[in-house]
Amino acid sequence: MSTESATGYSRKNPFPATLKKNELLTKGGSEKETRHYEISLAGSGLAYEVGDSLGIFPTNDPALVDAILEALELTGQEPVLNPAAETVPLRQALLSDFVIAEPSKQLLQAVGERDPSAASLVDLIGPEQKTSLDAYLWGRDVLDILAENPAAKFTAEEFVKTLRKLQPRLYSIASSLKAFPEEVHLTIASVRFTSLNRGRKGVCSTYLADRVGDTGTVPVFVHTAKHFRVPENLETSMIMVGPGTGVAPFRAFLQERKATGATGKNWLFFGEQRSAADFFYREEFEGYLADGTLARFDTAFSRDQEYKIYVQHRMLEAADEIWEWVSSGSYFYVCGDAARMAKDVDAALVSIVEKSGGKSPEDAKAYVEAMKKEKRYRKDVY
Repeated sequence: MSTESATGYSRKNPFPATLKKNELLTKGGSEKETRHYEISLAGSGLAYEVGDSLGIFPTNDPALVDAILEALELTGQEPVLNPAAETVPLRQALLSDFVIAEPSKQLLQAVGERDPSAASLVDLIGPEQKTSLDAYLWGRDVLDILAENPAAKFTAEEFVKTLRKLQPRLYSIASSLKAFPEEVHLTIASVRFTSLNRGRKGVCSTYLADRVGDTGTVPVFVHTAKHFRVPENLETSMIMVGPGTGVAPFRAFLQERKATGATGKNWLFFGEQRSAADFFYREEFEGYLADGTLARFDTAFSRDQEYKIYVQHRMLEAADEIWEWVSSGSYFYVCGDAARMAKDVDAALVSIVEKSGGKSPEDAKAYVEAMKKEKRYRKDVY
């Protein structure tokens, strides 16, 4: 569900927001590139609550578009229909309207039908081939498919019919309007890696990092997340687990709690690789600890010692205190990677309820499930 502003800006009509700040959060020695962005909402009428996400409509990398046009032996001026059924030049459509960083099944099918030596691509599309298809597609983009199968020829219109519509990306908002009126902050890791001897870039993360420019505009809308809110009762305490960029909404939560004078205690768990290089918002969080906005702040830096330490390990070390908070009615939040981290944090919470709460494994699981049903356990995972 997206929020429409009083001035009519929404997902269907995004606001051309000004990018005010693009700041590198990671320092020398980091294996990552994580950035802090500040975007102006002045004049938009857009409002958000902490816990919401900002939707961004990116454009594709022009260098990749040009390489695809070269592989197709087309100029880019050819007229094609975009997903809105408007006639636009092919180059514009590839920049703004279609997915080119990930090949579609339709493209594999079309290439397999046009190039006899690529017939195996058609076999990959079958429902029983999902694992093989995923393995083949990982690290490949549309250019790879065209370059590996040059006998497959397309007209401009035939080609765009094989492509999916480019979708907006959603990012957890890292600020509170009460602290930063008419602004929205984001914490985003730039995706860059090498595959098949060619550099690859995350579509939206590098659009923001490299291509918007200091004075450029970003098409944005607000995406509401009513399931992921600070407690309505200002006296309710909160435990927040946000490693990496998962800390973004909790920066917003803490700004909100300070601005509203909430008396409930706040406890933050943050994790990354190295404290010297990857400690996002260190001064801000330590300031909250000093002024009492944070009652407790635990960090886990996985590469700062021989053995890996993650946020779930810090949770287990503080098991009795977490149980004391949770059993007294605290809300529990987790944000970040759904595939591994969120599952590990969930398992740690169940273990804490079992051991520190003196419950059987079954009762501990039931207790945590009850927290979810009562909306005291809230997730924003991706």
